[in-house]
Amino acid sequence: MNRRSNKYILTENLDWEELGGGVSRKMLGYDNQIMMVLVKFEKGAVGSPHSHFHTQATYCVEGKFEFEIDGEKQIVKAGDGVYIEPNLVHSAVCLEPGKLIDTFSPVREDFLSGEGPSYFGDKN
Repeated sequence: MNRRSNKYILTENLDWEELGGGVSRKMLGYDNQIMMVLVKFEKGAVGSPHSHFHTQATYCVEGKFEFEIDGEKQIVKAGDGVYIEPNLVHSAVCLEPGKLIDTFSPVREDFLSGEGPSYFGDKN
């Protein structure tokens, strides 16, 4: 299936998609090869341990988070980046309210279908 977003995604025109547990997101662009997502966290929100076959690169726009990747913990703050290899178990706890930009390759079909993720709060 050939999927792709519009060429320009203006965040002021997008509603936050509530994922539960103090986490919400906006899709910033995607095609079959890549996806970029803005994720907003309230203090104390948790991305529970999970893994997926996608490569993930994350940029911390604002706030402070404790990430754990494959058993290794690290505090990440605004301006820092995170790289997550496919299939590694990872999680995050929001220490200060913030926003992350998650980039995935290939596209997260589960995000587009409404089937996932289940690792944020109450959704699915």
